[in-house]
Amino acid sequence: MHPGALESIARLGVPLCTPSAPQVLQVVREQITRTLSLKPTSLELFKTRVNVLNYSEILKLRQTERLHQEETLAVPVLVLRERLKPELLELIRQQRLLRLCEGTLFRKISSRRRQDKLWYCRLSPNHKVLHYGDVEEGVSSPPIESLPEKIPVADMKALLVGKECPHTKEKSSGKQNKDVLELAFSIVYDVEEYCLNFIAPTRYEFCLWTDGLNMLLGKEMTSERTQTDLDVLLSMELKLRLLDLENISIPDTPPPVPKPPSNLNFCYDFSHAEQ
Repeated sequence: MHPGALESIARLGVPLCTPSAPQVLQVVREQITRTLSLKPTSLELFKTRVNVLNYSEILKLRQTERLHQEETLAVPVLVLRERLKPELLELIRQQRLLRLCEGTLFRKISSRRRQDKLWYCRLSPNHKVLHYGDVEEGVSSPPIESLPEKIPVADMKALLVGKECPHTKEKSSGKQNKDVLELAFSIVYDVEEYCLNFIAPTRYEFCLWTDGLNMLLGKEMTSERTQTDLDVLLSMELKLRLLDLENISIPDTPPPVPKPPSNLNFCYDFSHAEQ
């Protein structure tokens, strides 16, 4: 190892008596990656945080993370995790439908990819009708009565996304806009198979709307946001459920059930008392 590298390692607080150079470099790499994950805004702040994150602190963090991983991978915890999933998925479903009822402001994109008009779409409180219509600039949340167009949820046939959408299929030989493809979705409805075309303002809104529309169609939520939300809720719920078991090791198997007593003479007979 270059002497300059050893000097730099010593400044970072890593003991030079570690068994091997690869292990030392691994600790230094971990110091740097953990510090960068905090997104320091300046070089001085980066140096300060690296110095705070010394070798002993790295060991503490590793031990804490290892104990947390062992706890979350214990068989009873995994069983609890699976039991919590249906309840939390239902919570996510309710949030998706609530978001559709609040509605979203979309932009119309012409064939020349010029954003020129605004329109709003929202689901009725009883989840039976989609209301939509053009709105003026500056209107953020128009009342449902002001949206003249309607699509009964019962008439919805399918949900198309990305390249499947009719408004993303270009007749010209130009290269398709990747951003538009990632935000595009369409509702196929009625017997004539009309389409209501959307370009979501953000990827987050795309996930919420496609999840909600899939639910209205009787399908599963498939966006990446669903898994992210589920993981966050599961982590929070597990921590709350296991709060009383902090610093207590959780066995992989339940304790054995004791044998029944040889007799039940210790039981009180209430029938004689009533007589």
